[in-house]
Amino acid sequence: MLSSEQGLSKVKPHSITNILTLRYDPSIKPNLPKKTWSDFKPSIQKPSIEFIEKSIQETIKKQLNVSSVNKICIALSGGIDSALILTLIKKTIPDIQVDAISIKFANSIDETENASKIAAKLDTNHHIIYVENYLRELPKAISIIKLPFWDLHWYHVVKKSQSLSKHLASGDGGDELFGGYTFRYKKFLSLINANSTPLEKTKAYLSCHERDRVPDQEKLFGKKSKFSWEFIYETLIDYFDNTLSPIEQVFLADYNGKLLYNFNPINTKILNHFSVKPISPLLSDDMVSYALGIPSQYKYDQTKNIGKISLRKILSKYNIDKLIPNEKLGFNVNTLNLWTSFGQSLCKEYLIDSEITKDGWINKDWINKYIDRTDLDVRYVNKFLGLLAFEIWYRLFVTKDMNANTTLN
Repeated sequence: MLSSEQGLSKVKPHSITNILTLRYDPSIKPNLPKKTWSDFKPSIQKPSIEFIEKSIQETIKKQLNVSSVNKICIALSGGIDSALILTLIKKTIPDIQVDAISIKFANSIDETENASKIAAKLDTNHHIIYVENYLRELPKAISIIKLPFWDLHWYHVVKKSQSLSKHLASGDGGDELFGGYTFRYKKFLSLINANSTPLEKTKAYLSCHERDRVPDQEKLFGKKSKFSWEFIYETLIDYFDNTLSPIEQVFLADYNGKLLYNFNPINTKILNHFSVKPISPLLSDDMVSYALGIPSQYKYDQTKNIGKISLRKILSKYNIDKLIPNEKLGFNVNTLNLWTSFGQSLCKEYLIDSEITKDGWINKDWINKYIDRTDLDVRYVNKFLGLLAFEIWYRLFVTKDMNANTTLN
């Protein structure tokens, strides 16, 4: 979707269909190294908890340059990864001032209560950002990342962080490297068997990401987008056509998916915009290499449906594990409530007579069929919000008739 020589180039059909189907675009250049199936072959018999902990601490010291930094922020979701990084920051540099940042979205269930307990136990200042209208500053956020995504909680975290410190720590990478997406693993394993073909496993993997697409996905696009399921399958099938175990194949696809082409590049652009330096110990080269070689049974317990086993063991040493909820929430906005409060009216304003339908990228009939519905399930809500982001991106960078400082109310 982007041209390094000319900035934003003409829209690329496959970029649009990938973003609106997979929620990432594998044509962009990632910051992290792409990995192959051979990188995920188990290379150690049993992970060393001591090595993982020491590696995180060494990265913290290296990235912080402890002699010159006396204050740092951390994005504290209340989950395992951020709690672990905060714990080890406090252990590694006891005298450093840490400000933890959490987000509370209107009408949403979140982990801010757990985050507050963790911050209190670790003697950390805790700032909770309350976001009433999650979409209000979407044009500004999209102007920064230059990609059509709507779920940009990191924008709010970094914006707050830059007023407190020039360093922001996070637990980014924990889910992909240590087996955190248990809600998808269980479903995937239930949909396949020992005789499943690579294509069947690819389709099963996609079905575990059902919030990323709608049942009539192919009818969403206009002819200009050139959507085809065959192209989507082709993007993923190599991850499932190798000698890895099925769960290791999922780890491979997850790493080379949203982490490489959504979370990390988007977060990096936002950090750079606000001149904030990331502290990401779980994504250091040493940690990535080590984590990829950990056998799957030390990441994910299929019987108990529990992930991040190695990281949990470290947290248990410091009695933090009891403060972590079993269900993964993270920075989570309730999309159905967002739809009824702001999303539907904004989508009507921007999509009924949109540039992306006029120019043939999106099917106007699909929009008209659903946009007035009051009983949409979360998949259609997510898709409409994705189309809203596409329309805003289009007006910012293609038709250039929108100001980045426009607010959506």
